[in-house]
Amino acid sequence: MAKDVLGEAGLHFDELNKLRVLDPEVMQQTTELKEECKDFVSKIGQFQKIVGGLIELVDQLAKEAENEKMKVGHWLSELAQIYSKTTRSPTAATSGSHSREEDAAGEVPC
Repeated sequence: MAKDVLGEAGLHFDELNKLRVLDPEVMQQTTELKEECKDFVSKIGQFQKIVGGLIELVDQLAKEAENEKMKVGHWLSELAQIYSKTTRSPTAATSGSHSREEDAAGEVPC
């Protein structure tokens, strides 16, 4: 009967007969939840480290890809300039061509 009165007041005895404010069953559930939360927080921390490493790797790859695009763009612009100079220059079109007679005569074009 004393336990019923204490129980109604929100007081309980645990397995060691210590007076507790929480019901022993609720206390057990609370302890389990606390442990699960610790595990969850630990796993989230590991996940954040993995994702952080992945983000760094992707950023590095993006920078390298951008550098390569810049190199290719530079080469293409140089090629375009060379092409534009050779197509516009009247001597460029004729300087590269020579007659077969010159080849037969053994002359090497300049």
